[in-house]
Amino acid sequence: MGMSAEDERAASPRDEEWPEAEKAEKLARGAALKWASGVFYRPEKLEGLGHYRRRETQRNSSIQSRLKSTVQSYLEGVSAGLEQLRSAAQEVQSVCQDLGAARWALLDSADQFQGLQQMRELMEEHVQLASVVQVLPQIFSVHEVFSHILQLLHGQHLLEAHVELMMVEQLRDDILSQLHLRGLSSAQATVLSYFSGLQDLNESLAKQLWDIVGSSLRLVRKDPVLFVTAVRIIEREEKIDDTLLLEATFLPPGRPKSWRQKFYQVLQDTITGAHFHAPRMDAEGPGLAKHLAALQKDIVSELRVVKDLMVQCVPAHYNILSVCTATYHQALTSHLQEILREDLDKQGLFLLLEWALRVYHSPEMMGHPDLLPEVDVSALDPLMSPELVDQTERRYVMKVKASVFEWMQRTLDVEFKEWFKEEEPETDHQGFFQSALPAIVMQMLNENIQVASLITDSLQQKIYNMALEELEAFLGRLREALVQCGKEHQQDRAVPKYYISHLLAVLNNNLALSNSVSSLHPDSACREVPASLQAALDRMQKKATQLLLEELLLDLQPLCLQLPSRKWLSGSQLVGSMCEVIDKYAKDFSRVRKPVFTLLLAESELLVANQYLRALLQRKMVCKSREERGQLCHRLLQDATQLRELFCSLGLDRSQQSLEAVFALRELICLKDPALLSLEVLGFTTKYPDVSDEHISTLLDIRGDVSKEVRHVVLEMMAQHPQVLPEGYRPIFSTILVPVQELPFCLRKGKCA
Repeated sequence: MGMSAEDERAASPRDEEWPEAEKAEKLARGAALKWASGVFYRPEKLEGLGHYRRRETQRNSSIQSRLKSTVQSYLEGVSAGLEQLRSAAQEVQSVCQDLGAARWALLDSADQFQGLQQMRELMEEHVQLASVVQVLPQIFSVHEVFSHILQLLHGQHLLEAHVELMMVEQLRDDILSQLHLRGLSSAQATVLSYFSGLQDLNESLAKQLWDIVGSSLRLVRKDPVLFVTAVRIIEREEKIDDTLLLEATFLPPGRPKSWRQKFYQVLQDTITGAHFHAPRMDAEGPGLAKHLAALQKDIVSELRVVKDLMVQCVPAHYNILSVCTATYHQALTSHLQEILREDLDKQGLFLLLEWALRVYHSPEMMGHPDLLPEVDVSALDPLMSPELVDQTERRYVMKVKASVFEWMQRTLDVEFKEWFKEEEPETDHQGFFQSALPAIVMQMLNENIQVASLITDSLQQKIYNMALEELEAFLGRLREALVQCGKEHQQDRAVPKYYISHLLAVLNNNLALSNSVSSLHPDSACREVPASLQAALDRMQKKATQLLLEELLLDLQPLCLQLPSRKWLSGSQLVGSMCEVIDKYAKDFSRVRKPVFTLLLAESELLVANQYLRALLQRKMVCKSREERGQLCHRLLQDATQLRELFCSLGLDRSQQSLEAVFALRELICLKDPALLSLEVLGFTTKYPDVSDEHISTLLDIRGDVSKEVRHVVLEMMAQHPQVLPEGYRPIFSTILVPVQELPFCLRKGKCA
């Protein structure tokens, strides 16, 4: 059903005024439609329509009656409130009228109040005069009180003296305060002059108090009464200071006294002066250990007194144990820095580091069972800062380094003298030559590293690094000494008498050092030898080996000078003599341990092969006939076989021998058809890439049957196939220089034959 125009006009303002009502009505209609559609969705349900209509009508009636009742209740409350507001407005108006009347009455009486002001001023003056009259007896008796206070102080009746002193101070301060309030500053000087004795009494009392505080550790053990009295007086003065500072209107002269702060200062100065101003001699050398031990004993003893006795004599907020602990700690920090400014030896530096980093925190000192858990220095700064520890460790390392250098040099001097003695070096249980040098050096280094481990890991690492550096430098000096010994031996081979034996002992010592170096490392899992140190060990071994080989060479050279020769070619015992010399040296070499023995054999074999080839190529013998060439090949085979068998019998494997070059060279000489030389030479240069054109040309000359054309082909072939030395190749021919041939003058572009 549509709404009429009037209804719409009537509803419009309501809708605009109550939009929530319209929205609620729409929601209600929607909910009703939804409910009806859900109930009457089937035709047979329409039979119950009347029942539902009656039920809803009854419910609506009930709701409307409740609404009417609620609205009626609200309306009655609003009516009562309006009535109360009308009554309140009337009462306010009445009060305003009364206040206005009172105001006019006061204005009428203003002239009478001026007379009362004069009476008030007279009354205040009377009160002041009455106050002055009351304190006059006290003012006149001030100097008498001063004398009495002084007597009490002399008799150490400190509490009584302080009470009277406070009374006089209070009297003076009250007078000064009144003068200050009235701006009578000129009169204050007179009052201060009259009470001038207070300053002397305060100073006298303070002096006694600070003497007591300075002797507090002794007093609390015997009779703590005086100390407790001093603390009570200090606390009284602190309370007076706090009160005056809070009022902040007038601060009397000499305030605040801050005697509690002075208490701490005196206590700290007493502790510092008693222990940390030791004479200079006590901070150096052997006296340092005694000084540190005395500090340790005294500090523990005094902290126990503070913890067990002094704590009970002062208020809890003094934190006296923490203050004393911090004082000792800070004083020790400064004291250790002062000691470190001295030029301490290595023992002094070690003692200082050990004491500061180990002993100080141990159960023997600040971790003492009698001090725990109240004493805790872990919250304080380190006794020695990390920078100072590092600096001290470096100083200690430098001192140890100088000592190690001195000991090593002394050991080297002794070793050098041992080389020139008229006796062989000592041997171990296996008969190997040796000396005490490795044991002395390693023991010295290991002891210093182990001692450093008692302090810190960083110091141990620094000492370890220093030890390796010094060992490397020592090996360099030992090598120089060995070179010097070799020079003296070159001048006179009879000096030293047991030159070879001592060289063998040096090799065994070097091997012992090499095997022991890894044991120095602080970390047992890390056994790697630094590259620079390993290089120094290798240089030392190489130099000793070189000197031994030089000795062998000196004995072999007279024999090598005899080959090649016609006598040698015809069948002399030249190589047999060489084998005897080699065998003699091999017996000497057996006095070194196996790794070095094998090295000496290999180097000796290389030397023999090199000298044999050198003699063959430098003093070349040209074969005049095929028979002579066959004879040469036979001799080369016999010599090489004899030498090879000798070294095999000595323990050098054939694969490690360089004498194979002699067999290969023999094959070039024995080749019957010279036209095949180019192929043979190519194989030879491939196997021995350090062979040069001059070497091959000399070999072709030795054959005596090679034409210029064949020589040219061979040398051209070598030029077309240059060889590169493979890694690990042991050169044989590169150290052999052959005489330069005088080339004939030619204009051909090809290589001169």
